[in-house]
Amino acid sequence: VQLQASGGGLAQAGGSLRLSCVASGFTLDNCAVAWFRQAPGKDAEGTVCIGSTDGKTYYADPVKGRFTVSRDNAKNTLYLQMNSLKPDDTAVYYCAEQLNFKGGSYYQQPSNYDRWGQGTQVTVSS
Repeated sequence: VQLQASGGGLAQAGGSLRLSCVASGFTLDNCAVAWFRQAPGKDAEGTVCIGSTDGKTYYADPVKGRFTVSRDNAKNTLYLQMNSLKPDDTAVYYCAEQLNFKGGSYYQQPSNYDRWGQGTQVTVSS
């Protein structure tokens, strides 16, 4: 039972990257899934989430309008399309799963998540 994140790398400001998170051992569409990021010296920040009941999406203000989260249930994979990247987006990005979704007001709390991927580094140069 695990989450495997990939797709990070180096991008220039204004560029794009797409992250993937493949789930094995469980079904993603039964739970809420999210992308967090953590920059050096900073706390983990919840950026986006897909709720488990209605599939509603939640976006943090710093990424709203630039990042898009999606889920392919057939592939059991979560994606994060990141456009118009900024140097402030530089961080290690983690996917996470919450089996019993506590609602959109709590999606940014890391302690609410049950499983985490290993992280993938995103570096944006100016």
